[in-house]
Amino acid sequence: MKIAIGSDHAGFEYKAYLVRKLEKLGHQVFDLGPNSDQSVDYPDYAHPVSNQVEKKIVDLGIVLCGSGNGVCMSANKHKDIRAALCWTPELAKLARNHNDANIVCIPARFVSKVTAGRIVDSFLNNNFEGGRHQARVDKISKC
Repeated sequence: MKIAIGSDHAGFEYKAYLVRKLEKLGHQVFDLGPNSDQSVDYPDYAHPVSNQVEKKIVDLGIVLCGSGNGVCMSANKHKDIRAALCWTPELAKLARNHNDANIVCIPARFVSKVTAGRIVDSFLNNNFEGGRHQARVDKISKC
């Protein structure tokens, strides 16, 4: 699977951990930065990940920041992006199954690295169920 990943400084360490994990699992990972834990602005990394998902360059995206909120808000500004803030594997599963989420947003300051890894595993190993959920998902971009 092709996966784009980005973070701010608060998520940098977790991003590096997830990149290694995903590559070991055989995924093609596009690390869109940052390249250090120096202070940066989360939209500068959430937008490139969203662009790659939106243009179907990658299958799914992962973004991280301290609370997960900033990257989630930024990602959801993009047409056809359904970014979900997840702090448990169960939420990641539901985001994929029920909401057809294509970007998972992880709050690095509120979950452990192990939990972040489990969230990503759950996100990648589940699919949209469609059916009764499709009509709801279709309404998301209606504004």
